[in-house]
Amino acid sequence: MRVLIRGAGVAGLTLAHELAARRVHVEIAETAARAGGGASWFAGGMLAPWCERESAPDTVLTLGRTAADWWDAALPGHVIRKGTLVVAPPRDTGELARFAARTCACDWLDADQVAAAEPDLAGRFQKALFFRDEAHLDPRRAITALHDKLQAIGVRFHFGAATDFPDAGFDRVVDCTGSYAIGQAAKLRGVRGEMLMLETPEVRLSRPVRLLHPRIPLYIVPRGDRRFMVGATMIESDDSGPISVRSLMELLNAAYALHPAFSEARLIETGAGVRPAYPDNLPRFEIDGGTIRINGFYRHGFLLAPSIARDVAAHMTGDWRGDIGQMPVGVASPLHAPEHVNAIPLQTGVNR
Repeated sequence: MRVLIRGAGVAGLTLAHELAARRVHVEIAETAARAGGGASWFAGGMLAPWCERESAPDTVLTLGRTAADWWDAALPGHVIRKGTLVVAPPRDTGELARFAARTCACDWLDADQVAAAEPDLAGRFQKALFFRDEAHLDPRRAITALHDKLQAIGVRFHFGAATDFPDAGFDRVVDCTGSYAIGQAAKLRGVRGEMLMLETPEVRLSRPVRLLHPRIPLYIVPRGDRRFMVGATMIESDDSGPISVRSLMELLNAAYALHPAFSEARLIETGAGVRPAYPDNLPRFEIDGGTIRINGFYRHGFLLAPSIARDVAAHMTGDWRGDIGQMPVGVASPLHAPEHVNAIPLQTGVNR
């Protein structure tokens, strides 16, 4: 089988990895000059299904809980398994209880335990939640490493490709173009996410920290080399332009609320990406003849793409051995049905 994947973001690369592992000939056409040219480049890289469950359906937890293992197997050494710390300003400690009630698999920490987990936060927070089974990675390093691995095993990349890159000679075409499909895929919308990169030797964190801020929930992810990724807004917009002054101020104020030393940090980068989302904020795929469209990962690209890629690749190659109705993508008809078009949302209750 010869497969053309359009889009070299996290969805396209993870699917290419799964297909190549099944000895499928894969080529990837990407309009940008490098892999991860869209929202993937600005992602937080948090493999945090239990935290995400606070504002997402069970499907995100069901499909996302194996993400860290997938990335660890695909790119050994890239996954950092130190959990997630969730804190709140003293006046908002009630938010911690609300957060805990909407998720699971977390431990309550007191002030001494917070200090032991993150010494630089000592004395700043009297309570915290600790999600010990979560992990994180650097999305840019992961995207680059996955590209290099795929290229080394024979996947051919076409960067700077036209949107109508020819698909003659391919048995399947898979569209993983993310936000580029907004306006073409029914009900797909854009959700703008903005981020900062700060650099300071005055703060050390060993794991992602989420601050339950009253105006803008904040996460700070250590990137090494004294750098911290700070994000992210969720604005209903498909504008991919520069970060707004308001968002910049709110992110900086929230970072200061986590630790005042961030006021002296160097602001070395700002960025914005448009994340594609369906009304339920869950990914799905469409089957249209010989073309498959995978999209709608919202803010869960690195978390959910491995599971979707694994199952779609298994079904494409005939490796799926379970009941077709139990697939997480809810496939109701074979992918090879050329006359049929399905728009298939994810379903809950999947047995893994």
